[in-house]
Amino acid sequence: MAITDFERYPLTFGPSPVHELKRLSDRLGGAQVWAKREDVNSGLAFGGNKTRKLEYIVPDILASGADTLVSIGGYQSNHTRQVAAVAAHLGLKSRLVQERWVDWDDPVNDKVGNIELSRIMGADVHLDSAGFDIGIRSSWENAIAEVEAAGGKPYPIPAGASEHRFGALGFVNWAYEVAAQEKDLGVFFDTIVVCTVTGSTHAGMIAGFAALEAAGGPKRKVIGIDASATLDKPRAQARRIADHAADLIGLGREITDDEVDIRPGWEGPAYGIPDESTVNAIRTTAELEGVILDPVYEGKSMAGLLDLVGQPGGGGRAGGGGQGAIAKDSTVLYAHLGGQLALNAYSSIF
Repeated sequence: MAITDFERYPLTFGPSPVHELKRLSDRLGGAQVWAKREDVNSGLAFGGNKTRKLEYIVPDILASGADTLVSIGGYQSNHTRQVAAVAAHLGLKSRLVQERWVDWDDPVNDKVGNIELSRIMGADVHLDSAGFDIGIRSSWENAIAEVEAAGGKPYPIPAGASEHRFGALGFVNWAYEVAAQEKDLGVFFDTIVVCTVTGSTHAGMIAGFAALEAAGGPKRKVIGIDASATLDKPRAQARRIADHAADLIGLGREITDDEVDIRPGWEGPAYGIPDESTVNAIRTTAELEGVILDPVYEGKSMAGLLDLVGQPGGGGRAGGGGQGAIAKDSTVLYAHLGGQLALNAYSSIF
């Protein structure tokens, strides 16, 4: 099967916009940097990368006859906010487990930003004190069972939609979307930089670009920047999800180890905890481009990009200017996945 053989329920405005970050590129003095903006991809509660993923999951939701979407994330989960928005859009209920994935003491961490919007949209939000882990959680399984026990018909959506069988297809399609936009813009992105935690965004890109290359397209590098601070887990999960996506779309081969390129060095002390490089990346991108990043995901992936392209004093601790750095003649596409709403829970930084 090809990506076009899978049913897609439109939740986005269309192709997310691509634009050049010219002032940032000039400051770096190396590769040319562009951005593709999943943060403005939809009218549903500010959109984001999970909205794109859910486009390929909604047909299965509707076919199942479910009345309640059940998902999980941290207190400031972008994913659960987008699940709540899609549930509202479809006329369904949502049950959200919000665990304490981030040891952050902002007193409104469980009240503002993403979680506030989920509550506004009518989600049934349950706080849980459990810490961070990208695996399947018992709290989520218990929530599914509770919906069933109350007579509801739940539809389970795992964290980030990553472990869902269709969870990577949105970003397989993203790769095809990039290829079409390149033709329109007269540009070729030889390097993609994306944040990696639960893995399916990165995995979908890997499978999608591999399929394009197999059809005669150019080879390119997809670099994941780890924001989990548990590198082995997202690396293994992204590889497994990429293989599954490749199988779904009929690639005809397994994904290779070198295609799953996830770099450490900018993850900070723990998931969701920004360090100096994160804050520098947020400030630099905002001051030069007026583009806002978040401290959990995009600030960390941009910190990696700044160092890999050659930002002097960028603050990263691996890869910058050394082996694996991004060459000066590269044209880089930064995948902006959204998440700025979480800034409300990190106001003390700024």
